[in-house]
Amino acid sequence: MTSTTDTSSATGTSSATGTTGARGGTTAWEGLVTAALLGTDRRTPPAEIMAPGQDAPAALLDAAALHTVRRRAGLLPARAAARPEPAPRDGRRQLPESAGRRLGQLLTDRSAPSGGGGRRGTAPDLTELLPQWLAAANEHGYRAPAAVLPALLDAARARTDLRPQALAFAGPRGLWLARFNPEWKFALRGASGGSVLPEARDAEAVRVLWEEGLFAERIALLGAVRAQDGEAARALLASTWQTERAEDRLMFLDSLRTGLSGADEPFLERALSDRSRNVRSTAAELLSALPESALAGRMAARAATCVSMDRTGGGQVIVVEAPHECDTDMQRDGVVQTPPAGRGERSWWLGQLVEAAPLGTWPDRLGGRTPEEIVALPVLDDWRDELHAAWCRSAVRQRDARWSAALLGTPVTSRESGTGTPSLAERAKLLATLPSAERASWVAAFISAHGLSEAFQLLGVCAVPWAEPLGRAVVDALDIARDAGSYPWSFSGVMGLAERCLDPAEASRLDLLTATPDETEDASPGAGGYWSEAFQRLVSTLRLRAAMLSELRETTEPEVPAPPAELAELADLTAPAVQALQAAPAVQAAPHLSAEPSAP
Repeated sequence: MTSTTDTSSATGTSSATGTTGARGGTTAWEGLVTAALLGTDRRTPPAEIMAPGQDAPAALLDAAALHTVRRRAGLLPARAAARPEPAPRDGRRQLPESAGRRLGQLLTDRSAPSGGGGRRGTAPDLTELLPQWLAAANEHGYRAPAAVLPALLDAARARTDLRPQALAFAGPRGLWLARFNPEWKFALRGASGGSVLPEARDAEAVRVLWEEGLFAERIALLGAVRAQDGEAARALLASTWQTERAEDRLMFLDSLRTGLSGADEPFLERALSDRSRNVRSTAAELLSALPESALAGRMAARAATCVSMDRTGGGQVIVVEAPHECDTDMQRDGVVQTPPAGRGERSWWLGQLVEAAPLGTWPDRLGGRTPEEIVALPVLDDWRDELHAAWCRSAVRQRDARWSAALLGTPVTSRESGTGTPSLAERAKLLATLPSAERASWVAAFISAHGLSEAFQLLGVCAVPWAEPLGRAVVDALDIARDAGSYPWSFSGVMGLAERCLDPAEASRLDLLTATPDETEDASPGAGGYWSEAFQRLVSTLRLRAAMLSELRETTEPEVPAPPAELAELADLTAPAVQALQAAPAVQAAPHLSAEPSAP
């Protein structure tokens, strides 16, 4: 082995480069780089590299090659990094082999163009089936195979809608692997339950993880402790509340929506004085969802002074007197003083007061009437839309199905002439508060009365798979549109929803619709072929979904703790981690040589 001194002698002097030592090497290298960047016509290479009879470009390239070899030969291997800790064990069931193959197919094709307007062909859109597959796999309690974890994390990175289900399926091993790749850092902050949590009764372990864990681990820990002991969870949150970042306080506070109860009121009342406006607003929203809270009572008193019955004249109508100011007490209770652009101050304040008041305020305030009767009452001075919009937000916030049904109105009447809200966005939110069967029946009746042109937003909140009346109404409306010669691409969005949401058992009933119909004179050119392709794609997608669900229902052999296969999976998991570690700088320059970067 050549000693350090010998190496220095061999590399310290070079007749070809005319450099001595590291300083001379640095100077010569910079000269070569400058000549290469500017070109030999504008910058003559150093004279010492020019051989007799050799042109400048060739001499420059020869010198660069020699310098590059010398510099690389002088690099020493870096010290080996510490071996990563083993991946945690995932005790969930092993995925059936056929389901594993299906998952590989879905992940491989996830980058294919998503179905949209004008999509042709009869092949199912696998990209849109991945979320449904992940949801079903999580319901069955399967764990992700080690080999697919990198592709699964890549898919979740590319599509935020996949993240909750993908990270739940990846489990603790997915969180472990994500630490080795900066591109997967979203999992470390957004995962819920991906790590192995301590027992909620183990106070010391809970304290250590709460104070030292990643945000994902902390928020999952808070949820786990809260599920067993709400008081302990609130004490845990209060212990570090003042030192948390504003965005983290907001996320922690938002997690209290699950299991929200009157016991949370004291903590939320204190949060009304938080230094972050977003935290204050969220605390006020949560308190207003508790009808018995002090804030809800304060809001009810304020709103009641603004809305009352006017008994003068021939009939009974609602009269509205919007607030004239937004005082400091209102602002502390979450009322935002400054309205958005184009919105009047008084109507802005009124909407917030009515939205935050308990819905139980209004029957007593408005003559003992039911929600249906209250919604049907006329409102003076064009305040109806503002008042009903605030009641809609209140019904959604308080999850009041009766008020939601009253505000929705009758599905067969037109939106403008009915007693309910005319806004499709508000109707969709109200529908989400109804039981799934009632929701499906309402939307089915709406489609039967008004067709599909306005139903897309409403269909998005219906439970999957669609109940039989809703599925039949959608298919019948598509069939009617086809027979009427309508533009087929106008319904591509609804057709895409049907592929993902119809009950797979409906496939055999739809076979008759796959035939190409005879085109009428007033039909769009080529519409028949498009409709035929669309229905064929619908049927094939439904059958594929049925096969996917069947594969996930397959039984697997019970596992023995820590089998040899487990070690193989851990080895598969370690490989991406080692590759990630190797991606870091793995060499260092010898102290006696130049350390500038190698030539490109």
